[in-house]
Amino acid sequence: MKILLHACCGPCSIYPTQKILKNGDSFDLLYFNPNIHPYQEFKRRLNTLREYAQSQNYNLTISKSYPLEECVSGMLTEPTVRCAYCYRVRLQKAAEFAVEKGYDAFSTTLLVSPYQKHCLIREIAEEIAEKKGIVFYYEDFRVGYQKGVEISKELELYRQPYCGCIFSERDRYEKKKQANAD
Repeated sequence: MKILLHACCGPCSIYPTQKILKNGDSFDLLYFNPNIHPYQEFKRRLNTLREYAQSQNYNLTISKSYPLEECVSGMLTEPTVRCAYCYRVRLQKAAEFAVEKGYDAFSTTLLVSPYQKHCLIREIAEEIAEKKGIVFYYEDFRVGYQKGVEISKELELYRQPYCGCIFSERDRYEKKKQANAD
């Protein structure tokens, strides 16, 4: 099976790419992450993914689209949780690209993180897959999260300290303030 793998960053790509290859499937990577803030962080994650993909000879397609206002507005008006908007916009793009380019399925490296809302990712992706007429390749990659962390450290890849959106960046600093106040 030929899979389009949406990639949020280099470190999160390590285990899923290894596992897909081990399963006997092939893949290409897609970087589409307009939710990442600030722009310098967006570029840093892209450059790290590019570095990793080149070192492994992986095909990488890059979307440099950065509609910040649209993303913030979408997160603020999302009726469930703000993460749902981020998942939906990225998975929608991945599914559309996969259909357009003739892939058999699409997936995402978001499934490797123990910090993401795994069930929500799967639910949104399966809805999109049904609407677009393509398979969503589901695998719980979290079992390889720590292995990916270790390899990314060995490779000295940049590891981001928050999920990426402006709200998660704020939350990270708010937690530090609260911890220092205690």
